Amino acid sequence: MDSLGPRIKALRLEAKLNKAALARRVGVSDVTISYWESGAIRQIGHERLVALAQALGCPLSRLIEGDQKHLAAPLYLRRRPPAPWQDPAAKPIELPFELVPAQRWEGSCYLVTPAPGESFDFLQEGDLVAVAPTEVFRQSGLYLIEMGGKHLVRQVREDSRGELEFVSEHEAEVTPFSQDCRLLGKLVARWQARPL
Repeated sequence: MDSLGPRIKALRLEAKLNKAALARRVGVSDVTISYWESGAIRQIGHERLVALAQALGCPLSRLIEGDQKHLAAPLYLRRRPPAPWQDPAAKPIELPFELVPAQRWEGSCYLVTPAPGESFDFLQEGDLVAVAPTEVFRQSGLYLIEMGGKHLVRQVREDSRGELEFVSEHEAEVTPFSQDCRLLGKLVARWQARPL
């Protein structure tokens, strides 16, 4: 997998932009663009990545993955099982660690977006998330869970006794772990489709 820095440079040259022009479109300095391209800055915020993809005129998946032959298209997340990556045609992505430096994740990740007409806590229509399938709690954060036969996105954390609890977006609903709850995947990155 090539790294993000050279990909930014290649896409900038393909778009026929100099560093200053790209910097203006993204809202950063041309020095920042140089640091991104050289890899001196490896941590790029999600909003900046979305702005960068828009400025370069390319899909976010191309910025993240590069020009691989079989790019993974975002999978639709629906309320009802099965999980989107259980489709035999689903393709995983390689998520550059500089996109999610706080997440040390081994294994597959899939690009997922809410299906048209579907709504979830923490996700709005057009949002894109990288989900790492897992049934094991590794750290607090957003998870795709199955509860009562439905897919939900919840903040999962441990309570004072070390038991898992599932928290809704507005913390109005805190559900303790029960037999009808199971983890399906950890959301390791999220890009929100809101205007910058």
